Amino acid sequence: MGGHDEKDKQIVRSTAGTGETLEAIIAARMSRRNFLKTATISSAVVVAAASGAESAAAQSRPAPRVPRFTAVQPTEPTVDEISVPDGYFARTLIRWGEPLTASAPEFDVWNQTRAAQEQQFGYNCDFVGFLPLPLGSNNSNRGLLVVNHEYTNPELMFPGYNIEEPDPTQEQVDVELAAHGVSVVEIQRVGASWEVVRDSQYNRRITGFTPHTATGPAASHEWMKTSTDPEGTTILGTLNNCAAGKTPWGTVLTAEENFHQYFGNGRGLPNDDFRKAIHNRYGMPSAASERRWENYYDRFDVAKEPNEGFRHGWIVEVDPYDPTSTPVKRTALGRFRHEAATIAIAPGGQAVAYMGDDARGEYVYKFVSNGRYNPRDRMAAMSLMDEGVLYVARFNPDGSGEWLPLVHGQGPLNEGNGFMDQGDILIKTRNAADALGATKMDRPEDVEMNPVNKRVYVLLTNNNTRGVDRGPAVDPPNPRANNTTGHIVEIIENGDDAAATTFRWEMFILAGMPTDESTFFAGFDKSKVSPIAAPDNITFDLAGNAWVATDGQASAIKLNDGLFAIPTAGAQRGNVQQFFSTVAGSEVCGPEFTPDNRTLFLAIQHPGEGGTFAEPISNWPDRQGLPRPSVIFIQAYDSRVIGR
Repeated sequence: MGGHDEKDKQIVRSTAGTGETLEAIIAARMSRRNFLKTATISSAVVVAAASGAESAAAQSRPAPRVPRFTAVQPTEPTVDEISVPDGYFARTLIRWGEPLTASAPEFDVWNQTRAAQEQQFGYNCDFVGFLPLPLGSNNSNRGLLVVNHEYTNPELMFPGYNIEEPDPTQEQVDVELAAHGVSVVEIQRVGASWEVVRDSQYNRRITGFTPHTATGPAASHEWMKTSTDPEGTTILGTLNNCAAGKTPWGTVLTAEENFHQYFGNGRGLPNDDFRKAIHNRYGMPSAASERRWENYYDRFDVAKEPNEGFRHGWIVEVDPYDPTSTPVKRTALGRFRHEAATIAIAPGGQAVAYMGDDARGEYVYKFVSNGRYNPRDRMAAMSLMDEGVLYVARFNPDGSGEWLPLVHGQGPLNEGNGFMDQGDILIKTRNAADALGATKMDRPEDVEMNPVNKRVYVLLTNNNTRGVDRGPAVDPPNPRANNTTGHIVEIIENGDDAAATTFRWEMFILAGMPTDESTFFAGFDKSKVSPIAAPDNITFDLAGNAWVATDGQASAIKLNDGLFAIPTAGAQRGNVQQFFSTVAGSEVCGPEFTPDNRTLFLAIQHPGEGGTFAEPISNWPDRQGLPRPSVIFIQAYDSRVIGR
């Protein structure tokens, strides 16, 4: 996500191995009949029992309603037009720089300032969440749109900016910091369209300058303290906010992903400073950063403020219904390159947050709260993400799996191995997961439970180091060497309980061109599906169909990114059909439905990436001047439910 596919510096080294052949893995994991023939007796009993339970559950469920539309044709990376199916239209809702308040200035690309940008819609929109107004309602005509702003493309924002040898002014750096973060925007349906309520009391920007509070076990840890915050609880800004999740209590858990790119001068730390090794594990640059923010702000200079980097890479809880609230970094959920944190409520009432660490060879996590969610007590729910157990996933070759607790004093997570307390484990989450022997995955991005079938879908974007000398060996949950097109794995929690500590897993999609022998679409006829690669974000419609947005098809299969509908059950399971195709240089983020499923919101991030201010390769959406990252909405002309 975020166009930094090739800039991911964190490569996990391991001995290459051939592993099982792809044919053997598919035979063993995709076909239950073949699996029962080849698995051990104990494994066969487990799978057979689970299959029986699934059959009984399936008989009690109504027949799935699959999406119905004429798939759009994929477009090549030079095409700068969006595509939607016949019977649908798409319109731009809000663009980078649009004012959010009555007093905000109109956007002027030639005269940008921090003060203006802090009142305007941010750059590179990613996550899109629709939260109905009023709080607690199911209103599909009025609500709050919460949008992440992952990063900036200064070469497309400022005339003359040299991305090869950056030398930004402080004003440019300040505008970039102000263009990061989160926007909260009230929107309302007007006839067949939507509009921004510019003077809404809810409209708000959270930026790289906004004060945040840190809570949980890592708050006040020695490594969270800096010269400007000796208590280690007040953090300036949130950066690289990628995807996110909505909570049942009406907040958003926004994820800090590739935070490492903003810091420079890591070699300024002595080699015997243990913090240096931790920074290296998280990919912090040893020399100058790619943005040079450290030229103006000491907090981005590792040598001057060695602890500042530990204050980023967290999940941040934002209350969009209270514009006066302070965003909270929830340290109990661990520190890594978070893609998102999506919530499920377990049968026992625990709130469970599923998360991926978006880097090659990294891990899948979940957090299970100690407390129980009470829908009648919103204030109590606000603290659910502060106390609980963080787990990391181990995917076993036989299709079983375990959630391994990252708890101080359990197993190798003790003082003898350098983990002094729970805060230490959470700041060094990657190191703790390494110690437990979790399964290295192919860039885990969105991880989300389908509310209809209760399966958890893990989107793995790619890993071109898999099975080669720089990366982990091929294994059953990551079955392809040089996996440039990515895949999707299904997790079936024991008893459909999100709080369970064991699970089964199956391969759902091995993405790529249908003509590629290594692809797999849940067993569906490959000659009938749309090509898809680099799965990134996922949501589900009211029928439980998956809607998958992609990031990286241009490099993987030479096609623009898009949005794809995929039935998850029934005879059409795995029938990938393309619903939307985006413009040159961009990725597709979101996606998000209104509660009635009659409007679909998408974020079009970094349109025109690969061009410059002087020589843009896109002029979407306004068809004049520069491209502007934007949120769009899609509806049917007759206002029917999307996909009906």
